Amino acid sequence: MPRSLETTVGYPLSGGPHPLIVFAHGFALTPQTYVALLRAWMRAGYVVAAPRFPRTNAKAPGGPDESDLVNQPRDVSFLITRLLALDIRAGGALEGRIDASRIAVAGHSDGGVTALAVSYDRRFRDRRVRAAIVMSGAALPGMGSFPRNGPQLLAIQGTADPINAPETTTAFFRLARRPKFLLWLLGASHLRPYTDQEPQLSIVERTSVAFLDHCFEGRPLRALYEAAHRPGVVRLTADP
Repeated sequence: MPRSLETTVGYPLSGGPHPLIVFAHGFALTPQTYVALLRAWMRAGYVVAAPRFPRTNAKAPGGPDESDLVNQPRDVSFLITRLLALDIRAGGALEGRIDASRIAVAGHSDGGVTALAVSYDRRFRDRRVRAAIVMSGAALPGMGSFPRNGPQLLAIQGTADPINAPETTTAFFRLARRPKFLLWLLGASHLRPYTDQEPQLSIVERTSVAFLDHCFEGRPLRALYEAAHRPGVVRLTADP
């Protein structure tokens, strides 16, 4: 059955080509929920593409259906292919704006599950992805071992998350190969640290940008460590 993948794309108005971030929203939500975070990435010099998944978004016909989650990793790969095609189309809005060698995926909750699958699951892995940001996510059943030489990983998890238990993030992070980083949001819940809760949102913004700048620009890890240094608010586990 055909799938419609409505996507919002934001990009810097000057310069380029820029790295691309494809962002996957959580269950029964939409990309608009995360507009502050997405704008922060765009201001930092990234092209940001945020699809609204056809059957798990808040406005899905008949209500959101979580069983469709397994189809979302391939949606993300399709979108990457489509965006790269638009990047080389003469005269288009995206012409020359995307660097195909610098692609990241990010996601929250079920979107984090999607991002993890696109990056590491042998059944869905897209080798064009060079960095992954998994926020309160988990591995799909049957994922298996992490690949050698997979994307660099930044996992983010609230310690008081009642939806995605901290142990879920710990489990996949333990199996992931380095380089990998895990930002613990101390006392934080499931959604608000990524939407409007301060200072957590600002820390997530700065840490994720520093991580991506390290992956794609070769900038020192010091900026990541400094962004994630807020005693009593966050704690960083690093295995570079």
